[in-house]
Amino acid sequence: MFAPSQNDVRRFFCDTRRKRRDGLPLIPMEALAADWIDEHPEYHAELDDLEAALASVYDVESGRTNPFLHLSMHLTITEQVSIDQPRGIRQAFELLAARRGSAHEAHHEVMECLGEMVWASQKSGLPPDGERYLECVRRRATR
Repeated sequence: MFAPSQNDVRRFFCDTRRKRRDGLPLIPMEALAADWIDEHPEYHAELDDLEAALASVYDVESGRTNPFLHLSMHLTITEQVSIDQPRGIRQAFELLAARRGSAHEAHHEVMECLGEMVWASQKSGLPPDGERYLECVRRRATR
C-alpha cells in the first residue's frame, strides 16, 4: 500500500505545478493532478514555493484551506469515479454533476461526504463506511 508522508504529498503537488508551468512531461497521475491544480489558481502561489509549502501549517483555527488536502481529495474522487468504487459512486457522481451543471462543483460536494466519512471513521476507530458515504452523495444528487 502506498502511504506518502505529508511532505511527499506536498512535494508531489509542487513538482507537478512546476512541471506543468515549465511545459515538462508529466506521468499520468501528475497529469490528473495538474488538471486539478489548473482549476484552482488560488493555490498556485502556495504551490510555487516548495519550502514554504513544506513549512505551512493548516489548522482549523487559521481558517486557511489546505490546498494539498483539497487537491488530494479531488484525485481520490477522480479515481473512485473512474473505477466505480465504492460501487455506485460513478452513477451518483454523474447525477450530481448533471444536477449542478458542473463536475467541479459536484467534486466539492462529494468532498463534503468524503470528509464526513473519514472523520466518522477516525472518531469511531472503525473502518470507513462506504455505504454511508455513497448514500450521502446520492442524497445530494437527488435534492
